[in-house]
Amino acid sequence: MGKRSGGGDPASRGRTTIADGVVEKIAGLAARDVLGVHALGSGLSRTFGAVRDRVPGNRPSVTRGVKAEVGEVQTALDIEILVDYGVAIADVAREVRENVISAVERMTELEVVEVNIAVSDVKLPEEEDDEPETRLQ
Repeated sequence: MGKRSGGGDPASRGRTTIADGVVEKIAGLAARDVLGVHALGSGLSRTFGAVRDRVPGNRPSVTRGVKAEVGEVQTALDIEILVDYGVAIADVAREVRENVISAVERMTELEVVEVNIAVSDVKLPEEEDDEPETRLQ
């Protein structure tokens, strides 16, 4: 058999880049999976997002409230959350951080150097949601 040129591990023959938006989506979905997280983003961004999400053809934004800075081998994230009343905020923040780091590192192989969490509000039981349920899917 003939020898292939280029030798070495095929995985080292090229570069893979991951867009900020990809990391933001992964982090947003991972943060929403944590019990006690009511929503992501500030009240204003959720209000604008709810209006935008009602436009036919638009999908709800999973990146709302999430900002990522992605380098070649590392990433850092800022996440803004709204928590449910009665939860231990420190515990929810810790679980969000752990879930986000686990998901991002597993899916991207980037090292997550920090996950900053800002709790922007508490959802009281008697408050109505900013984002009413839509019948459209």
